[in-house]
Amino acid sequence: MKQTDITRLVPLVRRRVRLLKGDTLYRPGDDAHTIYAVRAGTIRTSMCTAGGRNHVVAFHLPGEIVGLDSVAHATHTCEATALEDTSLCVIPSAALKAQAAQLTSLRDRLLEAFSLEARRERDQAIVLGQMTAEERVATFVLGLSARLSARGFAASEFLLRMTREDIGSHLGLKLETVSRIFSRMAGAGMIRVRSRHLTILDRVKLEDVTKGHSPLPQRAAVALL
Repeated sequence: MKQTDITRLVPLVRRRVRLLKGDTLYRPGDDAHTIYAVRAGTIRTSMCTAGGRNHVVAFHLPGEIVGLDSVAHATHTCEATALEDTSLCVIPSAALKAQAAQLTSLRDRLLEAFSLEARRERDQAIVLGQMTAEERVATFVLGLSARLSARGFAASEFLLRMTREDIGSHLGLKLETVSRIFSRMAGAGMIRVRSRHLTILDRVKLEDVTKGHSPLPQRAAVALL
């Protein structure tokens, strides 16, 4: 949902919660009877795979919804953790479903949110199944840029609230691989990275990488700080 869509849910908000960096919003198996609209901050959702590995499912930005599984399931399947100090609006799933049954506009927005989640899952499957490591990282950077821009934030200069390890888990890559690719992108003049501060310098070159048209140099000209 867009930031303007979140305001449509205000009448359904029962309370607001604040999380400190590292706090857990919910864990797998917790009762799922609430959805959360992110007002400020970033939430990471993750789950344990059948092989026992932790996999980062998604990163939820301001204006986005966390916990949509509560609309259809009795318990949560993921763990949701604050990557920075975060504030959220708490909306009971029952109230949301009751209101959506009466208001076509709200029902459409809810369906849109589910559709977005489905598209993200589909896109993630494509990223993990068909793209090279370089294409995955470039796609992630451009996707994050687009989402931030849609919510009124700067599109070409932003903080990575997630760690390199989080990004690697999300993209099916090792931490070292993510860091190496960032270095190679910086060396090619596509981005500049200082700690978690990322600046997109050449969006066209990044887009070419996502299409497999512009292979990155094998050695980085500069190192990340």
